[in-house]
Amino acid sequence: MIPSTSPAGSVRTGLYVLVVLTLGAYLPSPLLPGYQHDFGFSDLTTTLIYATFALVSAPALLVLGPATDVVGPRAVLRASLIAGAAGSLCFALASGPLWLAAGRAAQGIALGAATSAAGALISRHSRRGPLLSSTAFVAGTAAGPIVGGILAQHAPAPRVLPYLLHLALLTYAWLRVTALTPPRDENPGFHHVENPGFRATNAGVFDASALSGVVRLRIPAGVRRVFWFSAASGFSAWAAVGLFLSVIPVLLDRAGQRDPAVSGCVVGSVLLCSIAAQPLVPRLGAVRAQRRGLAAVFASLVVLALSSGGSVVLTAIAAVAAGAGHGLAYGGAAAAVESAAPAERRGAITGALYLAFYLGAGCPAIAVGLITLGHPLETAMSWVTAVAAAFVLVTAFIGKSLTEASATWQHQRDASGHSGSHFTSAERGGGRGPGPRSRGRRGDGAARPVLRRRPPRTVPGGRAGAGGTAPEQRRHGPGDAAADGARRGGVAGRAGASGDPAEPAGA
Repeated sequence: MIPSTSPAGSVRTGLYVLVVLTLGAYLPSPLLPGYQHDFGFSDLTTTLIYATFALVSAPALLVLGPATDVVGPRAVLRASLIAGAAGSLCFALASGPLWLAAGRAAQGIALGAATSAAGALISRHSRRGPLLSSTAFVAGTAAGPIVGGILAQHAPAPRVLPYLLHLALLTYAWLRVTALTPPRDENPGFHHVENPGFRATNAGVFDASALSGVVRLRIPAGVRRVFWFSAASGFSAWAAVGLFLSVIPVLLDRAGQRDPAVSGCVVGSVLLCSIAAQPLVPRLGAVRAQRRGLAAVFASLVVLALSSGGSVVLTAIAAVAAGAGHGLAYGGAAAAVESAAPAERRGAITGALYLAFYLGAGCPAIAVGLITLGHPLETAMSWVTAVAAAFVLVTAFIGKSLTEASATWQHQRDASGHSGSHFTSAERGGGRGPGPRSRGRRGDGAARPVLRRRPPRTVPGGRAGAGGTAPEQRRHGPGDAAADGARRGGVAGRAGASGDPAEPAGA
């Protein structure tokens, strides 16, 4: 049966691909302690294997995010599914840490390629695109460690069966993506689209000879303020989640909790709480949701810094706080950038935003691994969480400043009544072109008449309306005043033309 190619079917396809690829990327999280015991590698190797995903997904996002805007999501999603299948095969056949690192690298390419493509596909056919995409991304991240942990504990072949299941899910995803309408058929004008670093041809093949321009993060000026705060907010939220996904299973194992199903559920609860919190983002607003999310993430990091993952109860409490904060901060960041980004640059800007998310998920794990070269894992965990908490405070302060600036701007807009509006030349007081300048910012100029006229000259004599004295002007009739006004292009000329003579001065 061929999947539906309707707009609703396209949305479901994008959501399904995101869930399946994120599920596969986080299947190995509860299995890392078992891999470490069997293959005998160090804590540094453990964290580097996990962080390889973030390190590889970064260039994939930078290159394939803009490619989505050119060749369309269908081609990029098919490439991502192939990379995801290669990653699962590497884990199913793993016989050493190099196999695990290769699998993580393939998963990073897969999800890095699919993030922008699936997000663009969903947003094209749904107004709730940002919320749906972020929810699907987190849902797959939550399902990965839960499914991996349960299968590892209660199913045969715990290090093979999860990845075979994932390959079956990827096969169905391939059928759904293949059934999507190609972009050239969907949009006849798509055959020639210019984008920095890529050029589409009539055959649908792009010229990547200028790929050097793609790796530059070109954020439009009007989006930068929102983008950088959202990137910092999302980085902080994913830093907390990354610590849970990479380090917490190992710490729980050393604390005596060696059941991978339990550790998988503890880690998965972070993302389940995130899913539950994300529907609150539209009610709170993007900026306010991020600020409240950062407060919850800060509380979670403080608990982790004090417990170092040695207590299952405290770790579970920190997981709930981190999940709620992650849902608000991450969901708010994605919604803010999605609404601010121009449509023709949405794929590239979304890719750059998710680059910050992936780096947040991987960089703290790398820092923990490097510190373990000279200190115990518990100490490294405490130090890194303390630094991450400080970064969260700085980001929350920036968010407060952004909120206050937005409130001030809105107050000025409401007070002026015309801020941001376009005026005709008459409304602006003469022959100036339209523009966003408001009456509230023009000061005394706001009280000027529509057409500026010279003040009367004080010298005696002269033509009526040209600056003569009042008695001299009264000697002229209304027809003369209308004729003179017409030569000047003034109000009197228009009045005379309409049959309504101007009232004589002093009448």
